[in-house]
Amino acid sequence: MRHRIVFLDRATLKESIEVRRPDFDHEWVEYESTRPDQVVERLKDATIAIVNKVKLTADVLSQLPNLEFIAEAATGTDNIDLDYCRERGIPVSNISGYAIEAVPEHTFAMMLALRRNLVGYQRDIAAGEWQRSNQFCFFTHPIDDLAGQTLGLIGTGAIGDAVARIAEAFGMTVLKAERKGATDCRPGYTPFAEVLKSSHVLSLHCPLTPQTRHLIGPAEFEQMQQHPLLINTARGGLVDEAALVKALDSGQIAGAGFDVTTPEPPEPDNALLTLLDRPNFIMTPHVAWASQRAMQRLADQLIDNLEAFYQNEIENRVV
Repeated sequence: MRHRIVFLDRATLKESIEVRRPDFDHEWVEYESTRPDQVVERLKDATIAIVNKVKLTADVLSQLPNLEFIAEAATGTDNIDLDYCRERGIPVSNISGYAIEAVPEHTFAMMLALRRNLVGYQRDIAAGEWQRSNQFCFFTHPIDDLAGQTLGLIGTGAIGDAVARIAEAFGMTVLKAERKGATDCRPGYTPFAEVLKSSHVLSLHCPLTPQTRHLIGPAEFEQMQQHPLLINTARGGLVDEAALVKALDSGQIAGAGFDVTTPEPPEPDNALLTLLDRPNFIMTPHVAWASQRAMQRLADQLIDNLEAFYQNEIENRVV
């Protein structure tokens, strides 16, 4: 059988990334991007769909009788109706472990920049503060170390574990949060509320699901007694963004670094965009994963997943 493979959003990978063609008989079609109203038309004859952020809802999937396999070109699969795929027997694979260095490094870049107030000092120098100073340095923003502080990890998959290893090398104490609302605590984990209470830095590394949406909201911010930094390189929907603005306004948290928003790209009225002029807030455009090496590893694994499907040995299967 000759498969028709359609990649709906190739522009989510850099042009410099090589996406090799699968080693089986196929027709390959790719689009730089795809609007919601174009999805059905472009996939109507496809047997294999490749998507990164394009949404495949139950309504869309019900109009694609030829579809046999969905390859997610990312780790998160919240853009795909997995329940529908499970019911209809459409296997879905994703990408795992490809950004195990890139995301932790980005996480710590944000931590260090915020804890040492690099953004604030850069802006002050640009405004002439150092030039007007009567001594060799000046202290307009607080500076602290990561060593000796407590890092609370919410989500401890491969990336969370890699963040923990770096934290320990910095001399931090690491607390792995048990699931919110859990009645029992697994060995090596700390109750969710205790992690919120005790951490000087909180870092999110969990998937976005109905259970984790707004995992951090007004009630959780109130429990943060150490006025921590909050780092989110996972998914925007994990945090109530309006509540985050209030937490920064009140000093409940010392700062925040976000690589993700809801939705993406953010709407002009997104609450986080009001924070961009503050020295204790850093936003990047969902690029924590996007080092050259990590992205090439993703592309290679994506095609490995297609070839495994062709051999009836599906790898990185989600459903």
